[in-house]
Amino acid sequence: MDEAMMKKRKRKVTHTSSSQANIDMEQFVTNQTDVSFRLTKQVFSKEVKGVSNLVFSPVSIQIILGLIASGSNEPTKDQLLCFLKSKSIDELNSLYSHIVNTVFADGSPNGGPILSVINGAWIDRSMPFKPSFKEIVKKVYKATSKSVDFQNKAANVVNKVNRWAKKNTNGLIEEILPHGAVDNMTRLILANALYFKGVWDEKFNASKTKNHKFHLVNGGSVRAPFMTSWKKQYIRVFKGFKSVAASL
Repeated sequence: MDEAMMKKRKRKVTHTSSSQANIDMEQFVTNQTDVSFRLTKQVFSKEVKGVSNLVFSPVSIQIILGLIASGSNEPTKDQLLCFLKSKSIDELNSLYSHIVNTVFADGSPNGGPILSVINGAWIDRSMPFKPSFKEIVKKVYKATSKSVDFQNKAANVVNKVNRWAKKNTNGLIEEILPHGAVDNMTRLILANALYFKGVWDEKFNASKTKNHKFHLVNGGSVRAPFMTSWKKQYIRVFKGFKSVAASL
């Protein structure tokens, strides 16, 4: 993100309503990037075995943790705020409200790429949401919130959550919750999904696909089809970070 865009976003967020904390967006980006790297390291160390691959969204986990923090008391709230590098719940909610409403704005009027986030909360009817928390769920995180019957209709709740995910991702995610993941002891489900739809800025010519050697983590290699191009690519390198701007 260039400096001009950063300043523009910073001004945009700082002049929000009086109920929201003033946000130093540059510091926020730095903090959340650090949190993302820590999450990535933790998830990969636990989930990736051998030469397997893993794709996940750190920001999705951060949003859900922010939602949990908003409904928690001490010491859980303080621990989550510390992990998320935020000073208060008000600041955290302001930050994630900005992410949900700006970064994940659902496409553009001229038909540009769509990158949207959906959040949902389902709680057992024996433990209704507090009105203040329900308002945060709705207004800050733009999340669905439902009271359901886990104790007698757990399987039905799984179906509801999966239908919600399928509908909001245009059928791409049909099962966000596997059957059997919820039982009559479950009291709360928090779910998040990302949806992206876009087209190539420069569509790749399939005839330029070439087979080359692909090197594996274990030192071996396999032959795999590669997209090839002789066009210039833009690369920037920073200390500990490298970015590549490809034509998409």
